[in-house]
Amino acid sequence: MNERPHYDRIFDPPLKPLASATGQRIGDRTTGESNVYVYDEEIVLAVNVALATGRPLLVRGLPGRGKSRLAPNVADQLGRRFYSMTISSRTQARDLTWTVDEVARLSDASAGTAAPRSHYVVPGALWWAFEPETAARRGLPEGETRPPLTDPNQGTGGGPKAVVLLDEIDKADPDVPNDLLESLGSYRFQREDGPVVEASTAPLVVLTTNEERELPKAFLRRCVVLVLQPPGRDRLLDIAEAHFGPRTDALYDDILQSFGVPAAGGEGGVEVSTAEFLDAIAAAVKLDIVPGHELWPSVIQASALKPEPDLR
Repeated sequence: MNERPHYDRIFDPPLKPLASATGQRIGDRTTGESNVYVYDEEIVLAVNVALATGRPLLVRGLPGRGKSRLAPNVADQLGRRFYSMTISSRTQARDLTWTVDEVARLSDASAGTAAPRSHYVVPGALWWAFEPETAARRGLPEGETRPPLTDPNQGTGGGPKAVVLLDEIDKADPDVPNDLLESLGSYRFQREDGPVVEASTAPLVVLTTNEERELPKAFLRRCVVLVLQPPGRDRLLDIAEAHFGPRTDALYDDILQSFGVPAAGGEGGVEVSTAEFLDAIAAAVKLDIVPGHELWPSVIQASALKPEPDLR
């Protein structure tokens, strides 16, 4: 086994975690201790550089390579709070810091019970990461009668430090990344008619992109960039064991070969999505339909190949 490079690691996870029987995989989500991630030295170094510099980590790569799964696992490994938001074409930069619940405000106004506009502020993921105490109060002074909001922390940890996942930033309007430069550069923002919200400790902000749209150069310069390369055969086998545990048979190898990935020592092969490989394993294990079964080609078609239908 090659010796790991030596440096002072802020983040030092095990490279090959073992699957746990106390959790389960539900689609792209895992529960309990089965929230696992298989790291390599490049991924670990990128996370450490982001933590050391206080810069956002931009994770690039095609769909199905595990980009979105990295941030929650890092949060668990570091014992930090965790917040996430999936970006869409309708997302605006302010949605990540704060918005106003205009529907509730209008409803209260119709009932004659409207409060000041500041009482309808809804904190976004970045506000919760920066200042959870003021986010719970909507930024109102202490002692206000408004009930506090529940912290949407999705992680297992607490304390002042947080990890934030902004998933699929490339789907946003081109202006959104540039509008986030101050919030993600100085970890502070100005709330309308309110004080500045700023983090006492830099959170780790992880952004992902499927490369559907080019990101602004000014935004890229402020990020630590990690490119997730297509996983090779050995990494895919490690990922399979981390999610489903070691096996005494050759199921994982057989499934890879059915995808067109050659056996150890072979050459050539095709790129396999991590997500589709895990789906094929889950189907094989739970349905007892394995390579060689008469229905296995149909399982591969449904879980991985997904050909375009002929609807004529």
